[in-house]
Amino acid sequence: LVLEMNQVIIPTYGTMPEQQNLHTPEWVDFDDKPDSLFFKDGQRRIDFVLVYEDESKKMTHKRSDRKKQKRKRQVYESNLINNGLQLEATRSVLDEKLIFVKVHAPWEVLCMYAEVMHIKLPLQHNDLKTRESAFNWFSRLFSVDENIIKPEQEFFTAPFQKEHLSNFYIQDKDTFFNPATRSRIVHFILSRVEYATKNNVKKFGINKLLDAGIYKAAFPLHDSSFRHPSTDPNCPSERYLLYREWAHPKNIFKLQPLDFIRKYYGEKIGIYFAWLGFYTNMLTVAAVVGVGCFLYGCLTKDNCTWSQEVCDPNIGGKIIMCPQCDKVCTYWNLSITCESSKKLCIFDSFGTLVFAVFMGIWVTFFLEFWKRRQAELEYEWDTVEYLEQEEQVRPEYEARCTHTVMNEITQQEEHVPYTAWGKCVRMTFCTSAIVFWILLIIASVVGIIVYRLSVFLVFSAKLSQHISGTEAIRKYLTPQTATSVTASLISFVVIMILNIIYEKVAILITDFELPRTQTDYENSLTTKMFLFQFVNYYSSCFYIAFFKGKFVGHPGSPVYWLGKYRNEECDPGGCLLELTTQLAIIVGGKAIWNNIQEVLLPLVKNLIGRCSAAAKSEKVVPRWEHDYHLQPIGKLGLFYEYLEMVIQFGFVTLFVASFPLAPLLALMNNLLEIRLDAWKLTTQFRRMVPQKAQDIGAWQPILQGIAILAVVTNAMIIAFTSDMIPRLVYYWSFSVPPYGTHSSHTMKGYINSTLSVFNISDFKNVSKPFSPWFGTQTTCRQVYRDLRYPPGHQHQYEHNIYYWHVIAAKLAFIIVMEHVIYFVKFIISYAIPDVSEKTKSKVKREKYLTQKLLHENDLKGMKKNMGKIAEKIIRGADSTFRPKDE
Repeated sequence: LVLEMNQVIIPTYGTMPEQQNLHTPEWVDFDDKPDSLFFKDGQRRIDFVLVYEDESKKMTHKRSDRKKQKRKRQVYESNLINNGLQLEATRSVLDEKLIFVKVHAPWEVLCMYAEVMHIKLPLQHNDLKTRESAFNWFSRLFSVDENIIKPEQEFFTAPFQKEHLSNFYIQDKDTFFNPATRSRIVHFILSRVEYATKNNVKKFGINKLLDAGIYKAAFPLHDSSFRHPSTDPNCPSERYLLYREWAHPKNIFKLQPLDFIRKYYGEKIGIYFAWLGFYTNMLTVAAVVGVGCFLYGCLTKDNCTWSQEVCDPNIGGKIIMCPQCDKVCTYWNLSITCESSKKLCIFDSFGTLVFAVFMGIWVTFFLEFWKRRQAELEYEWDTVEYLEQEEQVRPEYEARCTHTVMNEITQQEEHVPYTAWGKCVRMTFCTSAIVFWILLIIASVVGIIVYRLSVFLVFSAKLSQHISGTEAIRKYLTPQTATSVTASLISFVVIMILNIIYEKVAILITDFELPRTQTDYENSLTTKMFLFQFVNYYSSCFYIAFFKGKFVGHPGSPVYWLGKYRNEECDPGGCLLELTTQLAIIVGGKAIWNNIQEVLLPLVKNLIGRCSAAAKSEKVVPRWEHDYHLQPIGKLGLFYEYLEMVIQFGFVTLFVASFPLAPLLALMNNLLEIRLDAWKLTTQFRRMVPQKAQDIGAWQPILQGIAILAVVTNAMIIAFTSDMIPRLVYYWSFSVPPYGTHSSHTMKGYINSTLSVFNISDFKNVSKPFSPWFGTQTTCRQVYRDLRYPPGHQHQYEHNIYYWHVIAAKLAFIIVMEHVIYFVKFIISYAIPDVSEKTKSKVKREKYLTQKLLHENDLKGMKKNMGKIAEKIIRGADSTFRPKDE
């Protein structure tokens, strides 16, 4: 591949031609055909469009700068022509300063670069017999009408070779390379053509010209308006069909026409929507089970004995709880947590345990079946051997290849951008930078925790504090609730700000790494961004789930954060509800923010652009000018779409034990997300350059890592954040002799047994409350799930034997749950092959045909030629040794 690249690409850089030798585009006037996709002659198809502002009409730059820009552009366009591309320039209809340069790739250029890029093209129709699935009748109910969007024909394909042109399935040279392939080839050339040389360093590529402002845009054309079909009878109006049958809201419950999406936008976009659709379909099962577990919690909450004891005025109403902060907090009745305890019964039930185990197994099925589906798409979309054969070196990498090393495999010299020592230095620097920025995120989380600890005192002093607890505000707006909500909102704002910063940081670090291919670049960037986002989004949830309220000490000896702030306790309703609140704010706020950013912004920008051109609306505007006024896709393309869904996948799986309705909300969001993303692509954005993609890239191992971590986090949430294990231990052990007094297993008396007793006379001066004590009682009760010896005991306020029983049960539960789920996951992974037998048969058949049609025909031709040569040699030998008289 490298040798071929050197032979084909490197000579195109050449030396900078003189002014008189520059080739220029052909200038033409617009022919008033708004839907035309061809040059003015109506024969040559427009494969790409370049847009620039006429330098003579620019007023924002110095004259010398304008001259340099014009010179670079002219050299670039001349080199494009030297490489065989044909250019045609047309002035804008609406803005005379703008020039549109249309680019066409002739047949010879397409064939040459298709061979260089190893593009796979059809050999013959797929002749394998396929059995229809028994569920096809069901899927047809939700599929797009085949009379509107016809199914794509299946072909066996092979990497294109011009010398074997006759073996490929060519009905028409104009349609052999479809528009997406043509645009990809032209973009490949545009990315590698030189425009200047400075200090013996070649400068090349359309991306650098766009960054420098020499060109304002570069894009392939949409084939029609999304509102109506093209008036050109030769245009298939695929954009219009995609909008009507895919992006329109009426199709929200229909299956996606994936082959048609891939044909129009390329494999990279196709694989994203295939994955998103598959993930959404799998969420349907998880959502049904989650709703079932939620309904189970709702139906059984009235039978929740411990909640009834909290709400009972003779039990919870007479239990006086100790203050939860120093000085300003006061004593309070346990009964004020009645509403919270009822809500907690819904989420903290046996159904939650069942659902957490189910989700651990569900995520395995999802990943394993996606591998099978991905393998099918790899074959059908000709990306099976893409990474090994087809992907080219990034121009930025190629330009830095100044060092020579020996390739151990080929035993030939090759050029690399840095030595082994230089690579080590780069990796060390990048790793250090990543660690530094992750520590900065953790520092922001620590800042939020300090905020929680400090403002809790303020809310405790300001909010209504009465021991009777009859006021409505005291029931629903506790100091803990006010602190949690405001801290979650601040955390969300900090997350959004840090996201903007970390995007730029991750790009800078990845650019410095200088990955070899575009796939390597995107995978490296994906890993960094996900690490940043993982810590950014999930750190506050991990804090609430596993740290908050766990290390608070007891009223006589509280634990202080940074030696100053008393460690915060959970809301009276428990940390599980607070975790749910945190998830709701972050996930909900993130969804709203993403919709504003992804939908409203391009919509508003396009509306402003249309309003500014309203005065000239009577003019006929060509297709390329319509597309220019659409919004460009960012450099990262689908990166943020994947990131949004993977972060959602993390919330659905990592913390699902705290909120079983998460899959349902994710399902509803994704049904809308598919159509919104489709709507944006077809109506608001320019057409993306079609790109190949073998799979979802680095997101696959990230999803697998989340799946493994989810088992641990959910087991720990049930063990340490939920109250389930202490309740089970009490029911089976502490409620009956020798520990309890009840004759049979019961939950009665659970609340009283878990609240340790504290003597108010043992308060230290630093934490003694200002408010007076009501009544004649001399003790108050400590926080939930805190089993300590009572005052007067020789080990008073130390953890009792019951506490260690509960800890042992929690650890045993985590070990058992993890091992059971991991074992089931292993069995499922082993039982489901990554590639189906049908796909394996197709791959083998294609390899056989490739060998037969291309290689065996070569051998036959060679044998035939060798036979002719041998016959000539024999004839020559006969004439040499023949007697003269003959």
